[in-house]
Amino acid sequence: MATPGPIGRAISTLRDFRGGITQEDLAERSGVHVDTIRKLEQGTRQSARIDTLRKLARALDTELDRLLGHPTVTQHSPDDGGLLALRDAVQDVDTLPGVPAGALDDEPPPAAEWMANVKQATTLYWGGGYSDLSGTLPLLLRQGRAVARDATGGIVEQVWRQLALAYQLAASLATQAGHPDWAFAAVEKQLAAAQRASDPLMEGMGVSTLSWILLRQGRWEQAQAVSERKASALEPSFSKSTAAQYAVYGNLLVSAATPAARRDRHDDAKQFLNMAESAAVRSGPVRVYGTAFSVPDVKTQQVNIALAGEEPRPNEALSLAGDVDLGAITRPVHAASHRVDVAQAQYQIGDSDGALTTLLEVEEIQPEWIRYQTLATATVREMLETERRRNTPLRGLAARLGVDPAL
Repeated sequence: MATPGPIGRAISTLRDFRGGITQEDLAERSGVHVDTIRKLEQGTRQSARIDTLRKLARALDTELDRLLGHPTVTQHSPDDGGLLALRDAVQDVDTLPGVPAGALDDEPPPAAEWMANVKQATTLYWGGGYSDLSGTLPLLLRQGRAVARDATGGIVEQVWRQLALAYQLAASLATQAGHPDWAFAAVEKQLAAAQRASDPLMEGMGVSTLSWILLRQGRWEQAQAVSERKASALEPSFSKSTAAQYAVYGNLLVSAATPAARRDRHDDAKQFLNMAESAAVRSGPVRVYGTAFSVPDVKTQQVNIALAGEEPRPNEALSLAGDVDLGAITRPVHAASHRVDVAQAQYQIGDSDGALTTLLEVEEIQPEWIRYQTLATATVREMLETERRRNTPLRGLAARLGVDPAL
């Protein structure tokens, strides 16, 4: 007899918690066929397409990450800091109106030293070092507020810009770790700091981060809308704009394309990415505001959207992947994310061996990062369901990703 997986168990538990609604009731509320719900709860299926799970999550009034069983802790517990310390630094009670502020534990470092630490933290994030980052980021935020408070003269706006970037890192790490509420609070503070810096481009990056948070929450319509509106507000003049303006504008278009594709608005998604690629051609490869932007970065998203929606197109995705210059992607976790998309496409065309090889290569390079990737976990679950003979490397990968290899 099949054993229900975490998604099936979550659906069954939530049905009971919602007053014992039946599988048929859930099917009617969600628009998902009752046979799919039964198979998930019985364990004959371990997962389903992301849009199907989103419909079930909405009907059960829960967040998508909770239904997916997304990891909510880092792989290693740092001696200092950690995710709970990050929560406390983001949701700092001393910053609330009407709450008397407590004394700082230590004197903040000089502004130049603190800003250099923000740069190091950014490199750590894009390298996939989430445990180490969770150990340093809480103190970085607390110090940053003190540095911004004490800053004077021409450095004031620069400090606030870096504080906005530090909150962007906090929002991104919290999202990866399955804590969207903390992430939302962090991006709110990022946007406030960007305003103090009088920097509309940093505001744009804040909206791009917000769009990603909304995407992970399953709020696809809002994710597309906020990015699309901000891109329109920041649309550069193609004759006299800077590389940074093109990069932020392009990042917003990419942020709009992903939820559009998830909603099966593929024409809109392609248009967004075509515009983003045009911006990337004009900007050239650029690293700014804690991110990177280039033509190869946009091309990876073309692969991603080919796999999104009700009817994925894996052959098209693999064809597009052939045009991606992996060596030109400067952010290690972005290159890894692209390769996870490739693995999903390989699996969907029946190349399970190729998909497993790709995932194992990604794990070797990004052993911590991959544990937070729902697409990697979903692909492994699907591969286990169709396993014809015992595959030791697959079962080992499944165990390391938190998927029961006995399924």
